[in-house]
Amino acid sequence: MFKNFKPTASVVTHIAGIFFLLILIRPCAAQVKDTASNQIRLNQVGFYPNGIKTAVVLTGSPAVFTIQNTKKQVVFTGNLKESVKPAFSGKTTYIANFTALQKAGEYKLYIKGLGYSYPFSIKENIHQKLAAGLIKAYYFMRASTPITAKYAGKWARTEGHPDTSVLIHPSAASDKRPAGTIISSPRGWYDAGDYNKYVVNSGISTSTLLSLYEDFPDYMKSVKLNIPESGNGLPDLLNEVLWNLRWMLTMQDPNDGGVYHKLTNAAFDKFEMPDKDKTPRYVVQKGTAAALDFAAVMAQASRIFKQFPQQTPGLADSCLKASKNAWKWAVENPKVAYRQEENNRKFSPPVTTGGYGDYNFTDEFIWVASELFVTTHDADYLKHINLLPDDKMPVPTWGQVKLLGYYTLLKNENQADVKAVADLPEIKKRLLAAADELINGVEDNAWQTAMTLSVKHFGWGSNSEAANEGVMLLQAYNLTHNKKYLDNALANLDYLLGRNAAGYAYVTGYGSKTPMHPHHRPSASDGIVDPVPGLLVGGPNPGMQDGIKVPSKVPDEAYIDDTRAYAANEITINWNAPIAYLANAIEALQLQLQHTSNSKPTK
Repeated sequence: MFKNFKPTASVVTHIAGIFFLLILIRPCAAQVKDTASNQIRLNQVGFYPNGIKTAVVLTGSPAVFTIQNTKKQVVFTGNLKESVKPAFSGKTTYIANFTALQKAGEYKLYIKGLGYSYPFSIKENIHQKLAAGLIKAYYFMRASTPITAKYAGKWARTEGHPDTSVLIHPSAASDKRPAGTIISSPRGWYDAGDYNKYVVNSGISTSTLLSLYEDFPDYMKSVKLNIPESGNGLPDLLNEVLWNLRWMLTMQDPNDGGVYHKLTNAAFDKFEMPDKDKTPRYVVQKGTAAALDFAAVMAQASRIFKQFPQQTPGLADSCLKASKNAWKWAVENPKVAYRQEENNRKFSPPVTTGGYGDYNFTDEFIWVASELFVTTHDADYLKHINLLPDDKMPVPTWGQVKLLGYYTLLKNENQADVKAVADLPEIKKRLLAAADELINGVEDNAWQTAMTLSVKHFGWGSNSEAANEGVMLLQAYNLTHNKKYLDNALANLDYLLGRNAAGYAYVTGYGSKTPMHPHHRPSASDGIVDPVPGLLVGGPNPGMQDGIKVPSKVPDEAYIDDTRAYAANEITINWNAPIAYLANAIEALQLQLQHTSNSKPTK
């Protein structure tokens, strides 16, 4: 939402004052007595019977720990092990490993003098509800439709932003669509804590969810979300993706194939429910990034929805046509960056919502060419693309999508035409090397995760970094079936669910200590104590770009559960997507491992 927002001191003061009043008005969260030891950190949801089970203790010395059941009977005893290297705080941690405990049940970890951990479970499919909830969160983010009690329970709300009368902003004007022209652009997901819809951020979000289906179709067909379209013959994940995909299709100018950068209010909404906002909505300037992200998603969607011709007649063909037209526009307009501040000097009204500005499109061209090539089998898409412009392998973000193209090529490496791609072996080699580098040193780390190996991982949206690292490790696992990658992907999920320096399970509604005050307008404005469930908050960020002081500047401790803190506690669709992939993929893979284990003959 605020990716390019640089507030002045006066703006920060004004915003802080508004939020202070809002927090006074909003009902306070119910105060539940927290009897768990703050010194013991673990996955607050739980563990797989055959999976690695680790907790981290912040203080003390190598000592005995026990695992106790609900009757306080000791079922496991172990010794704490001192971490080889200290945490970012400079302090040593102590590792409790209870992997050998495999019996299903409800437990707590206990250390004499420190007390009990939060409760946790050991069982098969331990993350199943969480995994589904992370996708169901997108239903709560839908625009242009009422969110009803049948599907949303107490979080039901009135329809917001029909978006059937959207204005062409002067920055987007063309001969056939002059400024002020009204177009219809309904559906889509609200991007983040705000009520706007952005093509660039929708690109990586929608693609990640499509990839989840593409990589684990059998499992995802079994996931039930209780959304209005459930039971229509289409997997619920794809039903939810369609809500945003159909909106994206409306963002393409049918006259030239170009794609508008975003659909937005001129300024961010007040903190109010979406139906209360009546300000004009605009589509703004077409841009190369939007066209390419759109083209990549549509190419991918085409090959997936082609499998469901009865449920989505004609959709695959429409998506592919839209993709090719957007590709053509981008090739003819390869350097059209969306520069919001520059536009605001030329056009009125000025637009001050999330910029999502990107000025280098090398990675987007790689991604789109890869998607169109795999979908169409037309090698021409790759002919003029340098697939290896540098040796970097960064985990994907909305502004760096190269690896999304690599993932697509590698998952289809057994296709004859993909096998013929000369750079494919080198791409595979580099991806595996990057995955190895990502986990190098985990055994000595204070938190035993790839995420906590480098302070570089802790910036805006650090939790999405942890999730995307997990996705990269799962891609490496799918290529090699080396369990070290799966184990370390699971460790990053453990990090996100409580085994971290801030002590939070960072997904609303899941775990014992979860965010109660995310920077999310409906959660702050609906009068309900509990926030909308299934939302991943941004996480530790010592940058404090919002001016809200965090309790500690230590990178992995720099988190605060405060509605005002958009730099640490906002939610966005592109942060939910990788953790949705991570949790669901791990569920699918653990199920596969369980079936493999059960099918082995006994001696």
